[in-house]
Amino acid sequence: MSKLNSAAELKKFRQDILAGRDADKLCVTICLGTGCLACKGDKVHDAFVEEIRRRGLEDRVDIRRTGCHGFCEQGPLVVVFPKEICYLKVTPADVPEIVAETLVGGKVVERLLYAGPDGRKIVHEGDIPFYKHQTRLILGPNRLIDPTRIEDYIALGGYSALAKALFVMTPVEVLDEVKRSGLRGRGGAGFPTGTKWETTRNAPGEPKYVIVNADEGDPGAYMNRSVLEGNPHSVLEGLIIGAYAIGAHEGFIYVRQEYPLAVANLTVALEQARGLGLLGDHILGSEFSFDVTIHRGAGAFVSGESSALMTAIEGRVGEPRLKYIRTAVSGLWEKPTNLNNVETWANVPAIVSKGAAWFNGIGTEGSKGTKIFSLVGKVRNTGLVEVPMGMTLRQVIFDIGGGVSGGKEFKAVQTGGPSGGCLPAGHLDLPVDFEELDKAGSMMGSGGMIVMDEDTCMVDTARYFVRFLSEESCGKCVPCREGLKQMLGLLDNICAGRGRDGDIELLEELGEVMTEASLCALGATAANPLLSTLKYFRGEYEAHIKEKRCPAGVCKDLIRYYIVPDKCQACQICARSCPAGAIAGDKGLVHVIDQAKCTKCGVCLEVCPSRFGAVTKISGRPVPAPVAAGTKVQKRK
Repeated sequence: MSKLNSAAELKKFRQDILAGRDADKLCVTICLGTGCLACKGDKVHDAFVEEIRRRGLEDRVDIRRTGCHGFCEQGPLVVVFPKEICYLKVTPADVPEIVAETLVGGKVVERLLYAGPDGRKIVHEGDIPFYKHQTRLILGPNRLIDPTRIEDYIALGGYSALAKALFVMTPVEVLDEVKRSGLRGRGGAGFPTGTKWETTRNAPGEPKYVIVNADEGDPGAYMNRSVLEGNPHSVLEGLIIGAYAIGAHEGFIYVRQEYPLAVANLTVALEQARGLGLLGDHILGSEFSFDVTIHRGAGAFVSGESSALMTAIEGRVGEPRLKYIRTAVSGLWEKPTNLNNVETWANVPAIVSKGAAWFNGIGTEGSKGTKIFSLVGKVRNTGLVEVPMGMTLRQVIFDIGGGVSGGKEFKAVQTGGPSGGCLPAGHLDLPVDFEELDKAGSMMGSGGMIVMDEDTCMVDTARYFVRFLSEESCGKCVPCREGLKQMLGLLDNICAGRGRDGDIELLEELGEVMTEASLCALGATAANPLLSTLKYFRGEYEAHIKEKRCPAGVCKDLIRYYIVPDKCQACQICARSCPAGAIAGDKGLVHVIDQAKCTKCGVCLEVCPSRFGAVTKISGRPVPAPVAAGTKVQKRK
């Protein structure tokens, strides 16, 4: 690649790329994000390469490796352009049929299409409800771009915003445009991005630094990973523009060690950008120089906090610093440092290209633009969704997610990751934005959204997240370190039936102290899962403590499995399946569970034929006395 030395040369390069492409030519795009790779998406890609070569179709069909399309529940995904025919759960064995029927014959393979709740098949990706109700400003290009080919990004207008910033706008004008857009940090705090940039720009001291925070540690969340894997240039372009506005000449991208594909694609993107003169000395022939270093994090959850992350980049243990001086003023090596997360930086090119007014027209009064959520849990359609701020939880979970899976009733949704709150059905019509979630006792966070059904124990859920946060606490401050430890001990006792009067009040007091006195945001928000479940599901805590009963039948120490004598048909399936050998009974005799041996695994309940329904789960009351040995079954007519 030869370096581009002006905005005009970039424009000419884009024109040459587009001139060499036939918009009507068949193009098979294959999702090769981490999720689809785990489902052998790479084997699907190889099968297409081989089948197209075998049939001599290389001149008629392009094959493109892309990043995550978002609909991870249905991967591997294949989309055939220009008609946008979308095939789901494609296997290598399906490829010859797709090539023969669709690429050669122009027909649709019906069995690989999405089927709606009414059984109707949907051909086009954009018509699938999961996609239809989204506004995919950041994720949309993923399905069109090979992340290892900078030409694909440039063909879609990539780096034109950078050229505009460098040659049409001053740094202050770029900063003001971002301020007017209303863009707020997507990493969780929601701080106004332009204001943060301005603070770093005006802070005394040189050099100044900019950082991409890709330390995404929330369980079940992978928004940042998918953007870096699928469209790394969008993040890089936003970072360069931000550095220009702030006056920084060196940047870092802090990526979790667990994201090897993101690091690989990002490394290629940096090399290609440098090769074209879009990164390094005198970018696009301008006076502005800037370069980037990738820093691989060791996986500590607390390193997602700004000061802890910067400490880690400096080569020390990732621990938060005291907040009397902000990192925007004194951050990396005590120099002014601006840090934003992946999604925040990826929004910047569109804002510079289309203007603040355009971005301001999306979202709510206080929360502009779109937000990417990782929609997981007990929901039919799991994956990454990008929606305008202000869409309700109901629309996200039911219109996009398809509602609760397994025919169960919706119980709660947790937003904001491990430190987020759990909101009940009464809040389903809550608009999703920074202010409304905060008022309800939850938060936006980086974008985790976990759906829970009627079989979820909210006490056990709070315990799960408190345990996670206790393990991830750096231990530097007493309120977080000791508060989480004591909180976890109380929750363990409650779930084990050892809860006592006063435990709920003690938990509330611990949560309040942690919120007020912790050093960093991990500790200050760690009590959210507990406090929100106490607020909305207090009755479950009381049932565990006062009645020694788990209403959801989840807490093992509070449940027993029992075989109803009148329903047992001595089929022996449960006895053969029990891993603990806890079920006694012979042919023609009522089976009995030995409670001393039972490990509460629930296998007997799962395998008992539904037509019998002999195995039941009991919580909160003694198990009936077992029948006498040798009792014969009452055969049903």
